[in-house]
Amino acid sequence: MGNRGWAVLWLGLLSMRGAATASPDSKASAPKEPPRSWSSLTRLEVAALVLLPHSGRGETEGFVQLEPTLVLDGGPEFGINLGAPVRLRPWGEDTGFVRKQDWDSLSDFGQVVRGLKLGSNNAPVGVWFGALESYSLLSAHLVRRYSNRSNPDYHPAGGFLTGTLGPLYTQAFASDVLGARLMGAEVALDLKHVLFGQPREPGRYTLALSAVHDWGKAGGRASSVTLVHLDGTAVVVVRPGFEAHLLAGWGGRPGEGSAWGAVVGAGADALTPTLDLRLRLEVRRQQGGFRQGFFGPDYELARFKAAGPEGVPLAGAHFPDGYSVYGEAEVGWDAVRYGGISRHLKLSLGAEAFSWGRIDVDGRVAVQLFARSLEVTLKGLGMGMGQAGARYLGAAEARWRLLGGQLYAMGTGGTLLFPTPEGTLRPGAFASVGLGVDNAR
Repeated sequence: MGNRGWAVLWLGLLSMRGAATASPDSKASAPKEPPRSWSSLTRLEVAALVLLPHSGRGETEGFVQLEPTLVLDGGPEFGINLGAPVRLRPWGEDTGFVRKQDWDSLSDFGQVVRGLKLGSNNAPVGVWFGALESYSLLSAHLVRRYSNRSNPDYHPAGGFLTGTLGPLYTQAFASDVLGARLMGAEVALDLKHVLFGQPREPGRYTLALSAVHDWGKAGGRASSVTLVHLDGTAVVVVRPGFEAHLLAGWGGRPGEGSAWGAVVGAGADALTPTLDLRLRLEVRRQQGGFRQGFFGPDYELARFKAAGPEGVPLAGAHFPDGYSVYGEAEVGWDAVRYGGISRHLKLSLGAEAFSWGRIDVDGRVAVQLFARSLEVTLKGLGMGMGQAGARYLGAAEARWRLLGGQLYAMGTGGTLLFPTPEGTLRPGAFASVGLGVDNAR
């Protein structure tokens, strides 16, 4: 994982989003962070929440949401972010004072750990636990922009481990460390290291093998599925703060010889004091039901019911043979200096257009305004657009800091989909307003 990979992970801790994003496509050199002393942050948010539940009565339920947070930052090698939203039903209901769907399985208790980091890019082994948001597994042709919290009633803690041993770089992950769910690994071999010894610039020419399996036994039972992929990458342009690479790969579903896919593409990474930019463009071929990015941003819902006219789980859905073009952009910009939560703008967008008329898009943008006093975040997802059974989700959040910054007002709203025991997805919505206070030391 590049230095920016760990920076993005630690950003998730400090920004309270608990995001974990790891993509080794970005290899441009980044300045080393100076050693830091211990620091901490405590936070409490109180909000009135309106949620449309999936219980079937057809009305909204009102909750008061308390969300405590504790962050300890021990520098590049250690950090922890603890906290979870607790939704309380303040008026008479026979279903309990606390919303039971948030704590009715062992996996749900994983949400208390938003982020735990042990090790860094400079260590031979690194570990991350917490929420996975827009997570990609190395070459990202099996797991791309995946979120383990897309199901509103399933709140697992995921995790991944990175390790370097000679010419080998490995990343292994689990979407739920407390349940038998999505697990996988990718091993990348530095070919220049093998042929000519320790290179001055590692990772210029790599060959990688990845495999991912979903056990389907947590977060609601669903069909198991296994995919594998082989990738080759060559960095062809290297400049201070800039790199460009070419890639090619082939993948399939073991036991199903007719299910395979191929990909070719190019990418570019740029890193300056004010800009962090990653671009990728790929041309893909899908055959026999295989597709790249199978475990994507919609997967925790699609495993029960895939977007499209068939209305069946993704593992058994018919995916037409054909071609697609995929593009992805990650942009971080700061007018003063790019670095963690001081960013002014963060944009993440992925889109794929298929030769048979389908379009998938997901994205997120966060911007800070008025001397960083106001932060607005928008995110959206559209799957299967251009055909029957398309799926759309969206959300917005705003935070306005008052009285010198320690007190802030907040508001959120958006749409949800709740998986049901019958294998359907029940639509819902949420909206909340509230206040928060924090103290950093």
